Amino acid sequence: MTLLDETLVRKVLKQALARGGDFAEIFVEEKATFSASLEDSLVEELASGTSRGAGIRVRSGDTTGFAHTADLSEAGLNRAIEAASALARGSTTRVREMAVTPRAFIPLPHEKAVPGSVPKDRKIELLRRLDTAGRGQGAAIRQVNAGYSDSLRRFLVANSDGVFVEEEQVRTRLMISCIALGDTGMQTGYETAAMTMGFELFDEIDIDELAARAANRAIQKLSARPTPSGPMPVVLAGQGGGVLFHEACGHGLEADHILKDSSVYTGRVGERVASPLVTLVDDGTVANQWGTYAHDDEGNPAARNVLIENGVLSDYMWDSTQGSRERRGSSGNGRRQSYAHLPMVRMTNTYLMPGEQSPEEIIADTERGIYVAKLGGGQVNTATGDFVFGMTEAYLIENGQITAPLRDANLIGNGPEVLANIDAVADDFAIIPGTCGKDGQSVPVGCGQPTVRITKVTVGGTAGA
Repeated sequence: MTLLDETLVRKVLKQALARGGDFAEIFVEEKATFSASLEDSLVEELASGTSRGAGIRVRSGDTTGFAHTADLSEAGLNRAIEAASALARGSTTRVREMAVTPRAFIPLPHEKAVPGSVPKDRKIELLRRLDTAGRGQGAAIRQVNAGYSDSLRRFLVANSDGVFVEEEQVRTRLMISCIALGDTGMQTGYETAAMTMGFELFDEIDIDELAARAANRAIQKLSARPTPSGPMPVVLAGQGGGVLFHEACGHGLEADHILKDSSVYTGRVGERVASPLVTLVDDGTVANQWGTYAHDDEGNPAARNVLIENGVLSDYMWDSTQGSRERRGSSGNGRRQSYAHLPMVRMTNTYLMPGEQSPEEIIADTERGIYVAKLGGGQVNTATGDFVFGMTEAYLIENGQITAPLRDANLIGNGPEVLANIDAVADDFAIIPGTCGKDGQSVPVGCGQPTVRITKVTVGGTAGA
């Protein structure tokens, strides 16, 4: 069943153009969500909800008007058209003919186990399994928190350039946080599994292993040493450090930052910006990853976009708005949090391509440094590339071997400098799920990399180097 009658969709677009717009778009979304949380072996929260509405975008020259409504009747949509058109209207009223193309419908693959069809008891049982497996790792584990969430999103996007796409997306996520108590106080370990798929996710992952990793991370940190401080070699584990490249480099390659001249990468296409070992890709087509989709929220097909190839900057990420300003198309990176938000340039699954060395070879070749198994949150200045990231699981490297666990500390550096200082890239590879925030909007993304070595990064620890 379509989200909105096709005749009404075309009528909305024609009316928006008749009010003086150069471009008109309607985005209709329906989203059903469910979440559950468990704390201290008790189910603390069950929540479900459905949202439905439409966003109307009208562009006249360089001015964009946007309005959204939860009223999908013709009268409700007309009010949104009036509001958006009034914001965008220029000094002339022109009537533009609308391109007409057939509607494309992208349903869920038939094998998807839509979470809404799964009884709540089965979802809660996953949380109980996590709790039991986490506590079973040792008496030091004093608290386990677990969470489950899923969503089924359907959207329709049509515009006056001829786009007419309807798509269904399902995402499922499971997380666990374990707290261990010892002589050094409390330590936390965290793990998550999240994919663009339904309940069949739990045929793909080992829930007991997920819980064990989180619990053992917390237990190991009880005996952690103070982290050395100062510039030193850092080995980022495959899977654990992808967020650094997402934040420190990825945002600076989004075209809105480029066109505002607020990125350190502005005007550098064709220049060497990284080690020749670095190839950075943004790819919305990777099967089932957290940032994957068939079409972006402007109706453009998802794509695999090579941003940096063998150290040379090859392109930026584009949405339709930024692309039209440069007389080029979208790269499939136009995304929005919901129907109530304007689309903007956003990453999908961003990752470094693997190299030829093994992780063991890279570690053995590092006389002294830090091995970062997992990074936490951080912040970056896109104009300069400067960043700060927390290390949530790290170890000392001594004489080519991983030795003592280290207390939480920060990595401090500069994105372009880090890219230039990568001197080893392993043949392992993994993508982890994340949530990317930008200008008040959040969207699901994937962050990936193989194990890499950076010759020099500043570590903000509490011990001497």
